[in-house]
Amino acid sequence: MAINSENLSDATTDDTLDQRLSERLASLRQRQQWSLDDLAQRTGISRATLSRLERGETSPSASLLNRLCAAYGLPMSRLLAELENAPVRALPRSEQALWVDPETGFRRRMVSPPGAGFVGELIEGELPLGASVLYEQPSVQGLEHHLWLQSGALTLTLQDEAHPLRPGDSLRYRLWGSSRFQSTGSEPAHYLIAICHVSS
Repeated sequence: MAINSENLSDATTDDTLDQRLSERLASLRQRQQWSLDDLAQRTGISRATLSRLERGETSPSASLLNRLCAAYGLPMSRLLAELENAPVRALPRSEQALWVDPETGFRRRMVSPPGAGFVGELIEGELPLGASVLYEQPSVQGLEHHLWLQSGALTLTLQDEAHPLRPGDSLRYRLWGSSRFQSTGSEPAHYLIAICHVSS
């Protein structure tokens, strides 16, 4: 089967990002001076799974990655942004970090070029038809989010309140509890989401 250049570029990006992600997760735990058992207790993720993640033998699902970020007090978007190479002013699409959830097929692309000192990040998400991703808790409490649905249909449930969205609809919120993204249309849900961090 032929592989077009865009797909090949995405696959290469996925492999490189997965390797850097495993190294980053290991360094975060070591910086905290936590054992694998310590981290397992804090996240509810088994020691064996954590070990495989840090060795790059498996990729974390969006749910597992969210639990790890919560333990470290680090937004998922910031964690993925920190995996990038030296900051650049312009970032071609082919070089934007693309992460794919192995469990749901959810695709998360870091649109914003990496750079220190910025408080906003722009993310592109694509959730396959019928897929659902649950985040049990925010990695950082109270972050401001701006979501704009481009195509498909998406129901975003914030704690117990469901927000059905159609193409062109937008939603602004602060995230304090659980959130669920569910693709409910006849095609994948494609959206942009801006996350604003509190400036230190």
